[in-house]
Amino acid sequence: MLNDLPEVHGVLTPNRDLSELTWMRVGGPADVLFQPADEEDLCAFLAALPEDVPVFAMGVGSNLIVRDGGVRGVVIRLGRGFNGIEFDGNTVRAGAAALDMHVARKAAAQGLNLTFLRTIPGSIGGAVRMNAGCYGDYMADVLQNVRVVMRDGSVQTLAADALDLQYRSSSLPEGAVIVSATMKAPLEDPQTLEDRMAAQLAKRDETQPTKDRTAGSTFRNPAGFSSTGKADDSQDLKAWKVIDDAGMRGAAVGGAVMNVKHSNFLTNSGGATAADLENLGESVRKKVYETSGLTLVWEIMRVGEPAPKD
Repeated sequence: MLNDLPEVHGVLTPNRDLSELTWMRVGGPADVLFQPADEEDLCAFLAALPEDVPVFAMGVGSNLIVRDGGVRGVVIRLGRGFNGIEFDGNTVRAGAAALDMHVARKAAAQGLNLTFLRTIPGSIGGAVRMNAGCYGDYMADVLQNVRVVMRDGSVQTLAADALDLQYRSSSLPEGAVIVSATMKAPLEDPQTLEDRMAAQLAKRDETQPTKDRTAGSTFRNPAGFSSTGKADDSQDLKAWKVIDDAGMRGAAVGGAVMNVKHSNFLTNSGGATAADLENLGESVRKKVYETSGLTLVWEIMRVGEPAPKD
């Protein structure tokens, strides 16, 4: 494949192990990993790339399982050329590679309320793609538009309304790579925002296994919305609750375990393969369906191919 790839200003790495680029630390190699230098580099590369070569854009790997056989085609990972954060009044423009927590903190310093992003692992590109949210707030509430590079190398600006942002999902054109997002944030006192984020972080660390190898919440809440953090927030249709009711807290397959601290956190406890993690997740889905009639939907993205059989 390398012989057919266009020249770039960034970095092309063949047979790049992706496990070390994901929070779960599992998975096989990409045929090619492309780290573009800037938007122009990305556009030129995609325009010249043969149409039959698959493309997958990954963020910081915080919500991703790469299967053990790796990913065919080109994996695109945006870096420093795509992590800028700019302010204009109450408008925030952030590169797709900007970390959610950095956007939240810098916005707070400007008196702009994007505090819901502070505890969400990952980058802005992934937050848009998954319509990330917590405590009752979502990207859909603040997003104005996204700038994307299409599979043919052209650049488009898509309004938020065109993305069909739903609970943990969006509808982006096939092969589109998000390069930046524009948000409009409510104005609020900076110190109030700082205090709120500190409280949210403390609550997260108290209730979630933040020091373990996880990819965040494994399954979407059957209720169809994230936790609000309020006293009247019902737990009946939360993913962790139906997993507990099915007796799957602490369940394990190989090195994969449903975390004892929070049972909706699929965890690599040491030496897990991607197959271990996915098989455990599917076992949990089966058990939950048997006990409650509910079908859990994966929140973690799973990509690539299984390891070849001997």
